[in-house]
Amino acid sequence: MDIAELQEELARERRGRLAAERLLELKKTELGDANRQLSKHARQLSGTIVDQRKVVSILQGENDRVVEDLHRAKDQVVAVERLLWDALENIPDGFALFDAERRLMAANQPYLSVFREAGGVSVGDTYQSILDICLDDGLIDLEGENEDEWYDKMLDRWDGSFINPITLRFWNGMYVRMVDRRTADGGIVSLALNTTEAIAREEELRIARDKAEAADRAKSAFLARMSHELRTPMNGVVGMADLLIERELDDEAMLYSETIRNSGQALLEIINNILDFSKLEAEKLELREDVFDLEQLAQEVCMIVTPSLRDKEVTLLIDYDQFLPTQFIGDPGRIRQIILNLVGNAIKFTECGNIMLRFVGVDPVGDDGWQVHMTIEDSGIGIMDQLKDHIFGEFNQIEDGTNRRYEGTGLGLAITKKLVEVMGGEIWVDSIPGHGSCFGVKVNLRHAAPADIPRSCLPDRFKTALLWIKNPLDRSLVERQLGLFGLEARIVETAAEYDLALRAETPDVVLVGSSRLDPARAMLEGTGLGNSVVSVAEAPGEIADLPKPFTRTMLFDALNAMCDGGQTQAIDRPIRVLAAEDNATNQLVLTKMLQELDIELQIVEDGLQVVEAFRAQVPDLIFMDISMPGMDGMEATRAIRAIEGETSHVQIVAMTAHAMHGDEDRIRQAGIDHYMTKPLKKRSLEDHINKVRSRLEKDGSSDATVQGNSH
Repeated sequence: MDIAELQEELARERRGRLAAERLLELKKTELGDANRQLSKHARQLSGTIVDQRKVVSILQGENDRVVEDLHRAKDQVVAVERLLWDALENIPDGFALFDAERRLMAANQPYLSVFREAGGVSVGDTYQSILDICLDDGLIDLEGENEDEWYDKMLDRWDGSFINPITLRFWNGMYVRMVDRRTADGGIVSLALNTTEAIAREEELRIARDKAEAADRAKSAFLARMSHELRTPMNGVVGMADLLIERELDDEAMLYSETIRNSGQALLEIINNILDFSKLEAEKLELREDVFDLEQLAQEVCMIVTPSLRDKEVTLLIDYDQFLPTQFIGDPGRIRQIILNLVGNAIKFTECGNIMLRFVGVDPVGDDGWQVHMTIEDSGIGIMDQLKDHIFGEFNQIEDGTNRRYEGTGLGLAITKKLVEVMGGEIWVDSIPGHGSCFGVKVNLRHAAPADIPRSCLPDRFKTALLWIKNPLDRSLVERQLGLFGLEARIVETAAEYDLALRAETPDVVLVGSSRLDPARAMLEGTGLGNSVVSVAEAPGEIADLPKPFTRTMLFDALNAMCDGGQTQAIDRPIRVLAAEDNATNQLVLTKMLQELDIELQIVEDGLQVVEAFRAQVPDLIFMDISMPGMDGMEATRAIRAIEGETSHVQIVAMTAHAMHGDEDRIRQAGIDHYMTKPLKKRSLEDHINKVRSRLEKDGSSDATVQGNSH
């Protein structure tokens, strides 16, 4: 080998060595990196192992605690189970658990003791076998039910999704109510509740309730009977006293007659108050709903109390706000009673001055409700502040030196307060001793469809009115009422002003006070207004076109009558009146009250005679007593309505001494048109007769209504 080759060989070896050294360095580097990574991983792994050891240690502690808690829970479950069974064993009611196969799994002693007399029932017995024991050993009182039907019923009741409870009566008189519920696995939990005492108590309560209801019925019957028995003779007492007062008596006889009448009316007030108070106390008062005219009702109340003002210098007025609706839905009888009590109270304690019944406004309540505000103002003796609450108590009177002479039961205001509260309202009083009182009332009513008088019904020529009325309150009320009909009113106060007003502009209608009627008509001569004068009463009870108090309806009628002047025709015969009354005294009262009227009066004693008289000749009007022997007034009315059919309708007015709630409804349902409570008032009787007379005159018929329907 030459030197060149040797050098070449050495060079290759050197290059190989250098490459091996570089590779070795590279591997060392990689090995170092690997060692560093391995060292790092080892450190991480070591930390993880330490953490895992900590976790294992914690879990071991938790496991020990869980095991301890499980042992404790097991002990508690055992204790609770022991307490539960101790409780189940000590309760008087039975408890049993059946599995899905209807086998008894567990039961307490009260459940098992029922079957002890029949050899007993034990765990493992089926529900069917328990039913067999009940029937075979007569443990169940079937109360007449067939055994097979009872057995099938008891099996079927467990088949439904819901198991209805059932009460069983056992042979020893014990009542058990079975209440069963299905468990999630199809088993049955059965409770046997001992209801013997409860059923015995229910029976006692039922007997007590029946006795209470019987006593309540007896009380109601007694009150109704006493009301009738007391009112019947009082009709004779008060009625005859009224007739005596109308005669020309000397002072002593007049004093006696007025004393009899006033005492009778006081007794009637006591009867009414006791009846109402007993119903309110027993919470038996029921309100009936009917459509009524509040303004007309107020006027009727004032007409009722007008006779009591004859001996007093007191003016009674109604101020009904012109923007206030008149038609409402409520109990008109109770509203009338509230107003009557308060107005009567004002009259009682007022010797002179004014009493004003104001209807001042309404507030909406709900969708169709109204809270009506009214006040009753008087100029009487007044009430001291410390007595304002006292007067609304039962049997309470204002007792001081100024008014011991005022008598009464002390129930009127108490009843009024309760009635107002029943209607969801309130009542209060403001007063100044010696100057008068003002009672305020709010009652809740429903608004009915308006029935206002259309302006088009008045004579077209009515545009202006002239007022010559002395009392400023009367004058103000008339002016406002005329405004409702679109009439412009001019007011004068003297004869000179009246004469100048007539000369300046001729009015369409003239309204004058009753004392100025003659001079007013005298000054109208030659003006063509002689038939366009409306007289306004200046005192209660006066005869006038507008008696005091009056309503807008009465004013409308007075104005409207002017355009009907020649359209009526007087009938050429007396009004035929048929009256049914079994009491001889009341027959006499009725005869005497009506003897001065142009009527043909026939009185019969019972309902059968009324029907027979109606068949013989149909009357224009029937006054019908309700309580009569044989056929009573309601039966007679139904018979008359059946005879009439739909071709005619005779007015029938009830006369009754009954005053219990519900009587009026029952009477009206029989077909009776109007209702009067005894004692009868002459004016009320005359009003009904005059209404019939006016209807016949307006129809222009003298005999048309009494023929063609006789039988």
